[in-house]
Amino acid sequence: MAIAAENFAEPESNTALQKIVARGVSVFYGESQALQSIDLDIGANQVTSLIGPSGCGKSTFLRCMNRMNDVIDGCRVDGSITLDGEDIYDSKLDVVQLRARVGMVFQKPNPFPKSIYDNIAYGPRIHGFADSKADLDEVVEISLTRAGLWKEVKDRLDKPGTGLSGGQQQRLCIARAIAVNPEVILMDEPCSALDPIATARIEELIDELRQNFTIVIVTHSMQQAARVSQRTAFFHLGDLVECGDTQQLFTNPREERTQGYITGRFG
Repeated sequence: MAIAAENFAEPESNTALQKIVARGVSVFYGESQALQSIDLDIGANQVTSLIGPSGCGKSTFLRCMNRMNDVIDGCRVDGSITLDGEDIYDSKLDVVQLRARVGMVFQKPNPFPKSIYDNIAYGPRIHGFADSKADLDEVVEISLTRAGLWKEVKDRLDKPGTGLSGGQQQRLCIARAIAVNPEVILMDEPCSALDPIATARIEELIDELRQNFTIVIVTHSMQQAARVSQRTAFFHLGDLVECGDTQQLFTNPREERTQGYITGRFG
């Protein structure tokens, strides 16, 4: 059917519509190859889900996009990844600034051992984004509001962030990530440690945030990928098997391996 073919196709003038473009990305840990020549485009102001079995390379690819793999001894990344056309692996690029532009939210909530206020204020302070206490107060309020947490914590900003519930801690970490006004937010299994109610809150938040941010989420939950993302990429054994419109990928995948994974034949 012509309609299905159109759904599978990448957009015309692809790079003009993409925030991140990866071409030929291979990752090695010593002699072991974790990713094999990945070509993937991440659309601006979209949620892109990376799915696949454990150990398939999806988190490795996620960490390539803000160079978190740099801190792993023996890790080598080949190929190219551009952010708005700029090579993020250029030796002249400031990695600290890159990580301000491409924020990260991890699997387990990891608030700093500081107050709720200082968790949010830390990034804007070190990057010089706030000139005064009033500016900082505004950044903290806006970030917590965007993360859907302001009403719950506004009267206890001086209390430790570690004293919040798991779901609140994860929203605090999201607020901390957006406080430096990134362009992209990477999320590595952000709901895996949360209960269903907290997970639903985070999913609602992700849908709201995509109006202002480009979001890439690694998830083991195909149901979550279907709920939150516009595009989904399926990884298997270090290969990118298939990427496309989320609904299309789940209802009419092109590849047999994708069909096998989403129907539970392996994984």
